[in-house]
Formats: sequence, structure tokens, C-alpha cells
Amino acid sequence: MNSFSTLEFVRDGALARITLNRPDAANGLSMEMAKELLEVSIACRADAGVRAVILSGRGRFFCAGGDLKGFVDNADALYPFVKELTTHLHCAISNFARMRAPLIVAVNGAAAGAGFSLAAAGDLVIAARSAKFSMAYTGAGLVPDGSSSWYLPRIVGIRRTQELMLTNRRLSAEEALDWGILTRVVDDTELAAETEKLAQQMASGPTVAYGAVKKLLALSFESSLEAQLEHESQAISEAAITADGREGVAAFFAKRTPDYRGA
Repeated sequence: MNSFSTLEFVRDGALARITLNRPDAANGLSMEMAKELLEVSIACRADAGVRAVILSGRGRFFCAGGDLKGFVDNADALYPFVKELTTHLHCAISNFARMRAPLIVAVNGAAAGAGFSLAAAGDLVIAARSAKFSMAYTGAGLVPDGSSSWYLPRIVGIRRTQELMLTNRRLSAEEALDWGILTRVVDDTELAAETEKLAQQMASGPTVAYGAVKKLLALSFESSLEAQLEHESQAISEAAITADGREGVAAFFAKRTPDYRGA
């Protein structure tokens, strides 16, 4: 386990586990946490041995958003402080989006502000039934960050995003699932086990193909139909000649379970 002050980062075989670890501060996003998230995101993206990443929170909260105490403490230089904090956070989110490994977010409690944004940025998102979701930013006179203004309109549409961001409507886990923000809702006592099960499934899958899927979905929002068809053609052609692509086809015809190595 690597030594960090605001989070835990553990490599467990092909899995990387990131746990926000400021429970006494509702896992609020401080400058130090933003820097450490960037550091672990680089580690996950750079390591081909990482085939799935779990992001969760320690304690009753997933993440209650930005730590506003830092805003007060840096009132005399607030603009550069916030600009630096968001730069670290945003680089981390970009790394999670661009890495091949799926990012599985396990929302164990309230996800507000940047916590909601982090959840929305996950490739697969499992929430405890007691979890709550709120943008919260404008309630403090602030504006969304952490990629939520990019992800949420694509996930829930512009009207629902406007409602979330302008009124700070709080969603239950079941409502967030109904809106398409979550992949699955489970009982609180089942969250760890269900997250582990899904992460192990992803970690034993065709990692290169997963990375290509993530890239294709991102490109789909900025490509014409013909351009996207070409992206798909290129991606499946490249996947077909990887070791995992060959193994998947061979396993299909042999009627056996494929043995993917992430190559």
C-alpha cells in the first residue's frame, strides 16, 4: 500500500483500489487530496498491469464535495488556489477517462459537489441504497467542476442537468439509477461484495478492448456518423489482432471460457 495522507492506494494483483480517506471531513476534496488523486491516476494509467480500478470512500460519506475550509484559509489568493485545485482534480479525471482499465466507483454514502462529479465520471457506478446525490455548488454560490458539466448532459440530458445544477435537487440512489447516473443500486451491506465481484470480472477481461470501448464512446459525441463508423472499423480491426482478441475468438469456437491477459 502506498503512503498518502488523504487517500489509500492499494495494488491487489490486477486491481487498484483508491479509497478517499478523510472521514472526519466527509472526504472533502482538499488541495492535498486533489494532488494525490492526480498521482494515483497517473500510476493507474501508466501501469499496464492495472486492469480495473475501484474508487470508494471511507466512512459514512463518499465525498461531500470540495473542502470549503481551504477556500476560507486562502481567501487572500482564492483564484489561484481554486485554479490549482481544479487543475489537479481535472487532470486526475482525464487520466481515469483515458486509461484502459474501467473505473468502478462505489458510492458508499452522500455524494455532493465534486463527489457527485467523481461518481458521474465512473465507467461503472454502484451505489449503496442509502446514498444521496446533490450538485450543491450553486447553494454555496459556486459553479460545477470535476467534469459534471460534460458528463451529466450526456447521461441525463440538458433539462435534468439544469435542474440538478440550478436547484440542487437531491436524488436518492433509486432516483439516480432511474435517471441513468448509476449502473446498479445494492443494499448497503452488499456494496463491498458486489463492487469486488464486478471489479474482478473487469480485471479478468479484455483490457485493451475495454480501453477501446471507452475511447469510442468519448468520440461518439463529437463525430459524424461516417467518422464514428471509421473509428469503429479501426478499433475492431486493431482489437482482432491483439492476443486477447485472438484468444476470445479461439475460446468462442472451442466453447470454453477465454483466458484474457489484458494484452
